Amino acid sequence: MADVTALTFLALCLPLIGALAAPFIIRAFGAGGAWLLAVAPLLAFLHFLRLVPQIADGEIITGGYDWVPGLGLRFSWFLDGLSLTFALLITGIGTLIVLYAGGYLKGHPDQGRFFSFIFLFMGAMLGVVVSDSFLMFFIFWELTSITSFLLIGFDHERQAARRAALQALVVTGGGGLLLLAGLLLLWGQTGVAQLSELMQFGDVVRGSPLYFATLLLVLGGAFTKSAQFPFHFWLPNAMEAPTPVSAYLHSATMVKAGVYLLMRLNPVMGATPAWEVLLPVFGGLTLVTGSVLAIRQTDLKLKLAYTTVSSLGLLVLLTGFGSDYAIEGAVLYLVAHSFFKGALFMVAGIIDHETGTRNITRLRGLRGAMPLTFAIAIVAALSMAGLPPFFGFLAKEEIYTAIVGSDLYPVLATTIAVLGNALMFAIAFAVGLRPFAGRLVETPKHPHEAPVLLWLGPAVLALAGPLAAVFSGVTHSAISSPMASAIAGAPKEVSISLTPHIGLPLALSLLTIVLGIAVYWQLDRSRAFVAYVLHSARGPDRGFDHFIAGLVRFAHGFIGIVQPRRLDIYVACTFLCVAAILLVPLVINDGLPPGFAWPADLRLREAGIMVIAVLGLVAVLIARDRLTAIVSLGIQGFAVALIFLLFGAPDLAFTQFMVETLAVVILALVMTRLRLSPTDPRHGVRRFFDIVLSLACGLGFALLLMRATQTPFNTALSDFFNAHSKLIAHGANVVNVIIVDFRGTDTLGEIAVVAVTGLAILALIRIRGNTERRLATNDPDAEEA
Repeated sequence: MADVTALTFLALCLPLIGALAAPFIIRAFGAGGAWLLAVAPLLAFLHFLRLVPQIADGEIITGGYDWVPGLGLRFSWFLDGLSLTFALLITGIGTLIVLYAGGYLKGHPDQGRFFSFIFLFMGAMLGVVVSDSFLMFFIFWELTSITSFLLIGFDHERQAARRAALQALVVTGGGGLLLLAGLLLLWGQTGVAQLSELMQFGDVVRGSPLYFATLLLVLGGAFTKSAQFPFHFWLPNAMEAPTPVSAYLHSATMVKAGVYLLMRLNPVMGATPAWEVLLPVFGGLTLVTGSVLAIRQTDLKLKLAYTTVSSLGLLVLLTGFGSDYAIEGAVLYLVAHSFFKGALFMVAGIIDHETGTRNITRLRGLRGAMPLTFAIAIVAALSMAGLPPFFGFLAKEEIYTAIVGSDLYPVLATTIAVLGNALMFAIAFAVGLRPFAGRLVETPKHPHEAPVLLWLGPAVLALAGPLAAVFSGVTHSAISSPMASAIAGAPKEVSISLTPHIGLPLALSLLTIVLGIAVYWQLDRSRAFVAYVLHSARGPDRGFDHFIAGLVRFAHGFIGIVQPRRLDIYVACTFLCVAAILLVPLVINDGLPPGFAWPADLRLREAGIMVIAVLGLVAVLIARDRLTAIVSLGIQGFAVALIFLLFGAPDLAFTQFMVETLAVVILALVMTRLRLSPTDPRHGVRRFFDIVLSLACGLGFALLLMRATQTPFNTALSDFFNAHSKLIAHGANVVNVIIVDFRGTDTLGEIAVVAVTGLAILALIRIRGNTERRLATNDPDAEEA
């Protein structure tokens, strides 16, 4: 077990190690460094592959390290059929993406930076799917948003890339905040902060009065991350990223994080009316929206991006259904989608790389110039279309088996699924067949076959589809059944094979094929019709721009109120808060403690010192110039130092004398160098406000001190220092020992603050002096300074 824990921790760290090493390896080996960099995710993949037999036997592997044991916080992981499948997809497809990126970005000056980003993204997504603790899960969840922002905006010189990156960050980051609130509610309802332990509290969560609020918050995080309607708009815009990012993002990583979250929480939050209504409704809307918008596109990557939106909607719909067949269909489709979508995205990148365009209207007849790419594309398209003998066929058959029924709800869901799958059928061949069929047309670059780094990844993924279907028994026992069991929260066995379901599911599959062929046959007309219908539609993408513009205007206006660039207002707000903090609790608690009385043993010399302090205050108020006021202000500090001296604290009195002396000197130096108005510019209302505020702060501190002196003195701390100062710190002066030893770090911090402040003051004085000299010599740069 210790060996598994150590190796799992190492597997989680391998992408981070790759991120650190990538710039140096690329600088040393160029594009060939991709072969060496691919070793990191490959080793992680082999480690997780090694755990498949254990997970297939029903084991759950947990491990980690305590971080804050008192709060139950751990750096821990949780491996079952669901998390292991995702880990295999992330690391396995990640290995192929690294190789693909080496060929796709060959010669790019920032290739090293790109690999660092992609490895960080890989590590963040891997952390999401294996995390056990809520804290670890949320940190990695947000890291996927941050790293995707870096990847989408990789070509940061283009405004479109910057906008897409910001849009993805705002949408998914905002959803992450909702998810954080949902996790905190789950923690509060169950008292556990580990996902593995949360699985035992399904009845508690579903029976809680806060269930619906928790569900909405969790769905907010999942729907934004997995681009569910109406948050779907950010995902197609993310196609501004380089194609390796798009292929990885859509096949195995970030966009499936929300689906993973819903599948993970299905045993805890599923099987409720709210769950079984909200997920299918929004999933169905997303399925139809993505499919229709995909027909409209002419860019190969955008067509595939919108079909990813559709596929994610289908997965959410199936997860919401919650039946055994629905869960099995979701499992099969998620794996099949990872294979064919990764392959097709990389094919689109190859076409763009070798022809100079991704516009489907300008691509024909490429099969002769790119025969290997054509073979890969057609195999992946057949799997996406759901035809035998591919894994996509098994998924589609199981989906139709799950949702068919005679009631209105199943009929509506079936209609939506058939329509969405038919449109995806047409798009699969629009991407995988249409650019290669017909006569060759002229393209910006002379088309030719891609190098091995580009075609190796899509070839492996394309072949994985038919192999997984032909050897479905092995696939189900190793992947499908353990994953379905984890989602359902109970043992499940997936047994579907290439033998079709005779009956209504087979009829629905045939109907899907017929509709898909019809749409593909009239693809240009279908695209024109959808474009005409949606021409004047203002979708959420434009709404995002209006939202950001409004947010910026609000921020400018609000900052103009709270930060008007006037120091007097800042100081007044600060003291207003201080007065409220001091007075409000005292007023709520009925002011001073009962029995408070003026001290009867006040001595003449003590009263005299207080009188001196009051006289100093009066001198400050009636002073006609600032220098006199500053000097008079020091009278109060010296009076307090005398009080300390009279009460037997000479070291404290000495410190007070030094502080007051330095304060007076520094204030005098600063004030004499500033150009200040000779008279007080404040009008009557502002002056009255400042007087009231000053009295409120003074009264608050006075009442606080009076309350403190009425509280019985706790000698525990004093006894500790008296007992241990000599023994531990070898010092008889308890105060010095506290400052130097027991509070050594605190004292060091105070010294550092004072030193930095002194340096800042010195810099300001020098800048002021230099400016005055330049003004005296009519230097033109002095005005700007």
